Amino acid sequence: MIDPAQFVDHLLEHGVRFFTGVPDSLLKHLCSHIMSELPREAHVIAANEGAAVGLAIGHHLRSGEVSLVYLQNSGFGNTVNPLLSLADHDVYGVPMVLLVGWRGQPGVKDEPQHVKQGRVMEALLEAMELPWTVLPREQSQAAETMRTAVDTARRESCPYVVLVEKDSFGPPPTAPVAASDARTPALPTREEALAVLVDQLGEHTINVSTTGMLSRELFEYRERTGQSGERDFLTVGGMGHASSIAMGVAMSEPEREVWCLDGDGAALMHLGTLAVIADHGRNTFFHVVFNNGVHDSVGGQPTSIGVVDLAATARALGYRDAASVATLDELPARIAELRAAGGPALLELHVRPGNRPDIGRPTRTPAQSKQAFMTAVQRE
Repeated sequence: MIDPAQFVDHLLEHGVRFFTGVPDSLLKHLCSHIMSELPREAHVIAANEGAAVGLAIGHHLRSGEVSLVYLQNSGFGNTVNPLLSLADHDVYGVPMVLLVGWRGQPGVKDEPQHVKQGRVMEALLEAMELPWTVLPREQSQAAETMRTAVDTARRESCPYVVLVEKDSFGPPPTAPVAASDARTPALPTREEALAVLVDQLGEHTINVSTTGMLSRELFEYRERTGQSGERDFLTVGGMGHASSIAMGVAMSEPEREVWCLDGDGAALMHLGTLAVIADHGRNTFFHVVFNNGVHDSVGGQPTSIGVVDLAATARALGYRDAASVATLDELPARIAELRAAGGPALLELHVRPGNRPDIGRPTRTPAQSKQAFMTAVQRE
């Protein structure tokens, strides 16, 4: 396995001094090291992968240097436009190295939402005419591969993609110590808050949950309590798009409430969607953001939600009402207030990071879940 500390040191020695991206589970040890060891001016966790490419372009324009952009291949689609219409050597010709976690790699077992993306990853890179390679797992070979990637990007004035297989990075010799927050223990867990919320919503709402742990916790709660959950659409992929999916459902739903159960990282990823929801959303649309301040499913790296007053932002973008709560005792009254005011409305739920290590995964395939959801909402 590759030592993240040595990996970063080698990149620094080779002139890579700016790191940006969206965290990935295959890169979590590397991301944790970058987060703990590099200064803020050298590292930015971007709102989405395309924005990370934009940051790398801007850094090059001012410094002339090559940046490292890290991401999961499920988010590679967000990079396609800035890579081809800006960074490509046929346009501005901006060198950078993209380190891409290869989820769904052929022959490696993975979740259903990653299988197609992993299978077409190589063909996609070829179609984009990007130079690329796979990172070796051996330290010295990995160092040489990254040297070649940086040199090629610099020489050819182009992006260079390095695919990272599962279990390529090991933990650093000394694991970084997470910063403590005295407020965190007082907050409920996301799972606790989710249970109280769905019980308050009742049996007849339509619910669209975001990708990651939240959808897994919702599915397990329904199973544990004997509820069908057939009116829950679990958005197991496509981070940041649950709110648009929920709005699309709501625009064709004349009567029932539609609740989007979102995360802070997902909401930030496509924040402009809130303005569109405010403009077109029905008064039965409600948006709940479970805010734990981190990318929980891929290693717990922080989001930039800490600088955002999310309720005020939602109101400024046109939501009819918005509120923020940090205790479960407040939740029933806040839900009642939002329902009385009507949507589009947003509720921010402050929860603490983390999840149960034994949390299960949906036992239905995405196609089965889709069919059960459509059957349930169309028959009523």
